[in-house]
Amino acid sequence: MRRRPATGSSSWARLVAGWIFSGAAILFFPGCAATRQQQTDSLPSRHAVRSHQVLLLSDQKVPGEEEVLAELGQVRARITDELGVPPGEREVVVYLFSDRDRYASYMRATHPNLPARRAFFIGTPKELAVYAHWGDHILVDLRHEYTHGLLHAAVGHVPLWIDEGIAEYMEVGSDEIGNVNREHLGRLAQTASQGWRPDLKRLERLEEVGEMSREDYHEAWAWVHYLLHQAPGGQQLLSEYLVELRRGQSPTPISARLGNDLAAVEGQVARYVVQLGAGDHVVPATFRLQSAESPE
Repeated sequence: MRRRPATGSSSWARLVAGWIFSGAAILFFPGCAATRQQQTDSLPSRHAVRSHQVLLLSDQKVPGEEEVLAELGQVRARITDELGVPPGEREVVVYLFSDRDRYASYMRATHPNLPARRAFFIGTPKELAVYAHWGDHILVDLRHEYTHGLLHAAVGHVPLWIDEGIAEYMEVGSDEIGNVNREHLGRLAQTASQGWRPDLKRLERLEEVGEMSREDYHEAWAWVHYLLHQAPGGQQLLSEYLVELRRGQSPTPISARLGNDLAAVEGQVARYVVQLGAGDHVVPATFRLQSAESPE
């Protein structure tokens, strides 16, 4: 399977390359900007723009800034329209680093226990923050992490598999036919043809990100896609569950809402991903960076 930029456009790739070059140039002119050490140790803050319940902070104006903000606005609209969840009141702050090295250095210094990833959402009572760096997949990364922020703002605590499943679903642009994440689809279709079957109750028991395997992310995405696109009443079922969470209730698990024969539903999900087929893929944000220092 081949990788491709988040937008698939050569013009976007040129914007990415141009911003990385100009961002690197800042480091060589300490009289005009912060020193290398200051840049490494500090959060991006010089340029700020606010839109769609997001505050975007960077060290300089982002090329294609309007497109980035428009994409985040679409994510916000989709969460409301497709999931039936009204927006929360809290703003999501996006710290966009100019390059991977600076991002990785900052994350190692401030969050040493986190695994190496291209982007993170960290929610605290003080701030809902997304940390990411500029690169070819920036739109995918931001859609994914911004989704976490919006869910946290609107609903509060969301079960891990639903939180990640929705984020994996939303990281695919709205212009993608059927909102299909081809990476997940390809892996699941292959394993399903070899006898794999979903296990929703096992997913529901997962509480920590470190407990989730690559296959768990695939399955979480599949359940969300199945509920929103295939299961009769699935969209309403997921929406009602999230609304109950928003109200501070302890809702009945999704597995118990799917009827008395969960095994039959799990079989339907397995057949569903096989029927969707596989093709060119979007690389999920969660797995894009094995090492902060290694190439993509």
